[in-house]
Amino acid sequence: MQPAHVGPRVLLRRLREVMAGPEAAQTRLNKITTLIASNMVAEVCSIYVMRPGGFLELYATEGLNADALHETKLRVGEGLVGVIAANASPLNLPEAQAHPAFKYLPETGEEVYHSFLGVPVLRSGLILGVLTVQNRTQRHYSEEEVEAMQTTAMVLAEVVASGELDEVGEAEEVDLSHTRSHQLSGASFSGGVALGHVVLHRPRIHITNLIAEDVRAEKERLSAGVERLRESVDTMITAPDLARSGEHREVLEAYRMFAHDRGWVRRLQEAVDTGLTAEAAVEREQSNTRARMMRSRDPYLQERLHDLDDLANRLLRILTGTTGTAAGGELPKDAIVVARSMGAAELLDYDRDRVRGVVLQEGGGNSHATIVARALGIPLVGQVQGVLNLADTGDSIIVDGDSGEIFLRPLQSIREAYGEKVSLYAKRQAQYTRLRGEPSQTLDGTQINLNINAGLLMDLPHLERAGAEGIGLFRTELQFMIASSFPRMDEQVSYYRAVLDSAGDKPVVFRTLDIGADKTLPY
Repeated sequence: MQPAHVGPRVLLRRLREVMAGPEAAQTRLNKITTLIASNMVAEVCSIYVMRPGGFLELYATEGLNADALHETKLRVGEGLVGVIAANASPLNLPEAQAHPAFKYLPETGEEVYHSFLGVPVLRSGLILGVLTVQNRTQRHYSEEEVEAMQTTAMVLAEVVASGELDEVGEAEEVDLSHTRSHQLSGASFSGGVALGHVVLHRPRIHITNLIAEDVRAEKERLSAGVERLRESVDTMITAPDLARSGEHREVLEAYRMFAHDRGWVRRLQEAVDTGLTAEAAVEREQSNTRARMMRSRDPYLQERLHDLDDLANRLLRILTGTTGTAAGGELPKDAIVVARSMGAAELLDYDRDRVRGVVLQEGGGNSHATIVARALGIPLVGQVQGVLNLADTGDSIIVDGDSGEIFLRPLQSIREAYGEKVSLYAKRQAQYTRLRGEPSQTLDGTQINLNINAGLLMDLPHLERAGAEGIGLFRTELQFMIASSFPRMDEQVSYYRAVLDSAGDKPVVFRTLDIGADKTLPY
């Protein structure tokens, strides 16, 4: 049996009519399942929604027993639906019951159906649910049908994320988490202590129009947006304060490479061909990429994910005409930037006189942003799980980059304790500044050479500020760690020459490449 109307554009047009209706959430979901089943010529269409506690609940169905609604629940990894959620990828089976993960659920009455197609409902790479169709006959669903389901799942994700479905489930307690004080633990990536107020790095870009009216016009918008994105990256690289050679330029060159990647642009264009707007196509590709790469433990892929996230969000801001990250807005004088992840270029966008600290929900100790934060002396704590669910712009916050602790909306006693710590640190720094020009010698008159450690060109200004006599240890591995490929000999020569030029007549001791253990190269 071959479906008569499986084209994504046809399905999206009909779906838009349902979405615009005034019905309650459950009625709308029921209509969506009926529409999809009809369009796919399937006997069954079901929607499973991720619920608190990590289980998938059957929220709507066309074809399965109605008594199973809100009663059938599966853990992530349990049954075919759970496997789709665990892997964040489609499952296309001509004989579902032959799959080792198949789980018989007698209350659904699905034992008479053989073929099965399921796709994840994703948003920002997170699993919100699973959308499935089933047929009595054994058949392998076509690529066009899978594409139609994935496109529909993206539209469905907006319904799930909007909170409309909360009225369908059981009533839950009032959430007071955004008013309470929280102590969160993470990983210390850049030392120091900072007190300030939360600045959310990347407020979510709300896409209100997912379904294209004119596909050709959307493809033209996408092409124009990509061109503007590439121009903005080129402009960033040639800016006077970033045009000099150095590690930051390596990072930006990698950005430029991703922006010109034809495979990425082709996937965006193909998504628009299915009937999505340019913005929706970017969000879909970004969400799919996050879902795949978040499941990898490869540090190289994790860092690439941050770069791709940055590019996708820059393109979304171009397409929607919204402002950029918080770096482009008015910052408080004691800004603590809170983000899911951050590229080094994004951190460099901020006014360095106003940023006191950085908190990342993800991130790694050798990420580009972490390396730059260390060079700039900005406390940074990463891998702080759940911080974006709790923090709001303007909240008071303390970042302890030495212990890896975060205090969100801290109690007065904690603020006072850390205030004293910061004050003591400032007094000590002021004392060091006064002593900067004094000769470094012991009480018996023995001269001692005082040098600084460095690893980036960005560290060199500290040489003058500290009054040091030279660089006692220059860590050459940092240049290799942030590069996208092994630096060529001429690049290394140019880099080391720039270090020596910046140091002037002061001596520099270079340590040969020290790689291994926690210091891994991303290539």
